[in-house]
Order: sequence, then structure tokens, then C-alpha cells
Amino acid sequence: MLLLGACVIGVGPVLVRLSETGPAAAGFWRLVFALPLLALMGQTTGGLGKPPGAAVLAGVAFALDLGFWHYGIANTSVAKATVLSNLTPVLVTAFAWIFLKQRPRRLFLLAVAFAVAGAWTMALTKGAGSIGVNPPLGDALSAATAIWYSLYFLVVSSARQTMSATRIMFWSTLVGAPLMLVAALALGEQILPTGLGGWAACAGLGLMHVAGQGSIAWALGRLPAATASVVVLVQPVVAALLGWLLFNELLGTWPAVGAAVALGGVVLAQWASRPIAAKLA
Repeated sequence: MLLLGACVIGVGPVLVRLSETGPAAAGFWRLVFALPLLALMGQTTGGLGKPPGAAVLAGVAFALDLGFWHYGIANTSVAKATVLSNLTPVLVTAFAWIFLKQRPRRLFLLAVAFAVAGAWTMALTKGAGSIGVNPPLGDALSAATAIWYSLYFLVVSSARQTMSATRIMFWSTLVGAPLMLVAALALGEQILPTGLGGWAACAGLGLMHVAGQGSIAWALGRLPAATASVVVLVQPVVAALLGWLLFNELLGTWPAVGAAVALGGVVLAQWASRPIAAKLA
């Protein structure tokens, strides 16, 4: 489920580019289109209850994550924006170790190093980062996204010990949507898509949110946060391939090597975490 969710989320940067709206507005429509599906899922799984504090915090963190990330996508390449925004394993591993008492194994730390090294190789080579209207700004925004994504991961991982993934997803999405709209209006963005293709992309973002982020939230109830943060590094590999196929953002030799190393780190992290995951399941 975690791998599936990461692959689905990898489609996100492409849909943001096709949304025909501003970056924050695209995040708003992603959450708005997701809400009816999440509400329906909640009604079929025992109700949604009252908004828990953890879900509110997760919604704020996710809104910041989307805002920074979407502006990163608008200013640098799809591959680079997605890689830099997903360099969360170091932060998540450290905080999960300190605050959630999820002590990592040495082999897992080695897997983190491989995954992050591969991701950085993809991001910092010329072939992966030469496209975009303002690459330095896009890179900075994308890197800052990792902070908000780490906070989101840790909050959801903790909340999943006592509540369902659907409940967390619904309330965090409901909190995040108005925040994204306020940001879009304040920044003077194009709010409404200009054509059917843009509306289709926005609807696709909503479906992607439910299927992708929902799968990740579900998995966070059964895996340590640090493990999940490494496995989702599959996402930038998917995004880089789609950026190459759809936007001609060429994936050179070193970015390809980096992708292979990152995937190798993901596989090693999965293998190193199996005994821990089995114990917590």
C-alpha cells in the first residue's frame, strides 16, 4: 500500500502543471475534489466523528507542504522539485527516534543514506535541474517542503495509533482546503481552470490525493514513520520519468544512476525494517 501510494503521488507534479491554475489554487482544488470521496468513505467505515487535534495539525502541515511544493514545481523541474521535497527520511528518522521511540537499526540508517544520496544525485546534476523559470527559488521552496512533509508524516504516524486513516485524511483535508484558498487569493493567483483539461487535471489531483495520500496514511498505522519516509522516495523516480515523457525534461546518465541508487535504498530499507514492521503490525 505504501509503494502504491508513493507511485500514485508521483503523478501529482504533472497534474499541477496541467491544472491551468496558480500553484496554491491547484492545491485547493486537489483537497476540494478529495473531500466528497473521503466523506463517503468515512460514512461507510463507521463515521468521521469530531475533528481531532492531530488531524488539524496535520491539515496545517499539509497545506504548507502543498503550497511550498507547488510553487517549487512552478519554478524548477518536476524531477528536482519532487526529489528535494521528498528528502524527509533524515528528519523523520531523527524525530521518530527521539519523540516516537522508534529506534532504527544500523542497516536501516545505511538504507537512508543510499536513498538520500540517490535523490540528491538526481536533483543536483545538470540534466535534472536545468529546466524551470527560476530554478534557485524553486529548489529552495522544494527543499523547505521537506520540513512540512516531515511534520505531516510524524503527526499522522502518531495519530494512526488511535484513529482510522479515513478520519485523519478527511479532517486534515477539510482544514487544509481553506488555507490553500486564502493563500491563492492573497498571492493573486488564477483560481479557476481555463478549460476542461484544467478541470480534469484538478479532479485528477483529488483522486490522486485520496488514493495516494490515503494509502500512505493507512500504511503509517502499520509501519514506523522512518520506514515510510524512505519508501516514498519512489515518488520522485516516478515524477522524473513522467517529466521526461511528458515535458521533455531529459533524464541524463547521472540522474538515472541516482534514481537506481534511491530505489536500491528503498528496497534495503524495506528489507531492514521487516522484523520491526512485523512486530508493530
